Amino acid sequence: MKLTRLIAVSFASVALTTGLSVQPVVAADNPYERGPDPTEASIEATRGHYSVSSKTISSLRARGFGGGTIYYPNTTSDGTFGVVAISPGFTASQSTIQWLGPRIASQGFVVITIDTNTRLDQPDSRGRQLLAALDQTISDSTVASRIDASRQAVMGHSMGGGGTLEAAKSRRSLEATIGLTPWNLDKTWPEVEAASLVIGAENDSIAPVATHSIPFYNTLTNAERRAYLELRNATHFAPNVSNTTIAKYSIAWLKRYVDNDTRYEQFIAPGPSTGLLSPVSDYRLG
Repeated sequence: MKLTRLIAVSFASVALTTGLSVQPVVAADNPYERGPDPTEASIEATRGHYSVSSKTISSLRARGFGGGTIYYPNTTSDGTFGVVAISPGFTASQSTIQWLGPRIASQGFVVITIDTNTRLDQPDSRGRQLLAALDQTISDSTVASRIDASRQAVMGHSMGGGGTLEAAKSRRSLEATIGLTPWNLDKTWPEVEAASLVIGAENDSIAPVATHSIPFYNTLTNAERRAYLELRNATHFAPNVSNTTIAKYSIAWLKRYVDNDTRYEQFIAPGPSTGLLSPVSDYRLG
């Protein structure tokens, strides 16, 4: 059960048991906060607060996915970190989304970017592979001590983005999903409970936002929270190169919902401008 839900249930139980009106007590410190107070500059930077190392998982050693690369903060003094798995899209390798690995890890996460079993794997398979990658990363001897296994998230591009929703539908304990120009034949996702960010591209002709990203967002009615961000004048392949807008709002979303770090709420609500000079053409928050 997610932390916020667990707190709510606990207070409700006390009230029912005692008959008293109970006011929640807000902890003075969030035990999952990592790093200094965020700024626009800090979440737009190509590298965050933490120095990062990496470890390769070969396809021969991978269990249930096609291999990958784990990126992790070097420090062991700040406690454990949430874990994020990222999938590429149809016919693509991890190299197309690998720029996200060190960028997100440097903000205080353990991240694995994956290759899929075959380049043609569909979203449901990619969803299972994302979960397999999370599980192997959590048990990896190099990074296991750095990970809080209760705080997991998934990201993906195209069919990998569709796979994030498949993963969250299967594993209800996931804290967050981020779909990057996501593609899936299934357009309805009321089963997903994880906080879900959908990033579409205005000029996407492969997964047009009108038939993919926006319907996904509209049907995420049971998600802890949902947001839709549309990249202005961007194509389906915008996530395949370093992109400040994608990184900035992905980091804010992961910090807010994997780390429960309310310092990042300022970047989510009211959210980015959608004026003519903004790189964002549409933003919705539910």
